[in-house]
Amino acid sequence: MKIYSIIVLISVVLFSGCLSKNNDENDKALAKVYDKYLYYSDIEEIFPAKISKEDSIQIARNFINSWVKKQLLLRKAEINLSDENRDIEKQIEDYRSSLLIFRYRQELIKQKLDTNVTEAEIEKYYNEFSGNFILNQSIIKTIYIKVSKNAPDIPNVRQWCRSDNPDDIVKLDAYCYQYASKYNNFNNQWIPFVNLFNEIPIQITDEERILNNQSFIEASDSLFYYYVKITDYRLRSTIQPLDYASLKIKSIILNKRKFTYFDELENNIYNDALDRNEFIIY
Repeated sequence: MKIYSIIVLISVVLFSGCLSKNNDENDKALAKVYDKYLYYSDIEEIFPAKISKEDSIQIARNFINSWVKKQLLLRKAEINLSDENRDIEKQIEDYRSSLLIFRYRQELIKQKLDTNVTEAEIEKYYNEFSGNFILNQSIIKTIYIKVSKNAPDIPNVRQWCRSDNPDDIVKLDAYCYQYASKYNNFNNQWIPFVNLFNEIPIQITDEERILNNQSFIEASDSLFYYYVKITDYRLRSTIQPLDYASLKIKSIILNKRKFTYFDELENNIYNDALDRNEFIIY
C-alpha cells in the first residue's frame, strides 16, 4: 500500500478533520500537544514497504502515542527544571562538535589510513613488549571428540586420535563427521583449558600437572566416551604465544597509527591556519 493511502486511512480512522500544516493541504496534523504538532510528513518514513492496513494503523497509533508522551514529558521538564538545568545549548554544541569531528575522523580513516599491518610489524612489537602479554588462564590446542558408546569402531577412534599420522587424522575426520556427537579440531586455534574441560566428566584439581604430563585424556559416562588430544599448551601467568596475541597486537598498532595520524593532522591544520592568519590567540 502506498504511504499516502496509509496516511489517508489513518486520518479517517483516527484523526478526521485535523489541521493542515502551513498551506499544504496534503500534510495534515495528526496530533497536537500544547503548541506543537505532529504531521503526516513526520511519520512517512516509519512504515515498511509492504504492510497491511491493520498493521499500518497500529504502527501509526503507537508512534503517535509515543510522540505525545515525549512532548508531555518535555513540557514537564521545561516547567520544573531550573534555568541552569534547562540551559543545554553549550552541551548541544559540544555534542555536535564532537560528533562532526568523530565522523570526519572516521571518513579519514576509511580514505587515508593504512590499515595493513604486516606479520613483521606484529612480530617486532611482540618481541619488544612480550612482557605485556601475560595469560590470565591456561590455553590449549586440542582435538576433542564426544562419541556414543554404541558407535562402531571405538578402538580405532582412540588409535586415530592418538596418532600423528596425517592419514589417521583423515580417517578420524571422516568417522567423526558421521558418528561423533561432538567433534572439534582446535589444532590451529588456542582455546581456554577450562572451556573444554567443563564438558568432560572428570574432576580437574591441578591443571598444570595435567598439561605438563598428559597429552591424551579419555573419560566416559553412562552414554559417551570423551577423547582429548592436547597438541600444544601454555600455562596461566606465562607469556602469550605470538599467534594468540597477534590480533590484540594488530589492534594496538592500528590504534597507535590512528593517534599518530590525527596528531599530525591537527598540527598540520593548525600550522596551515597559522600561516594564513586564520585565527588569533589573545
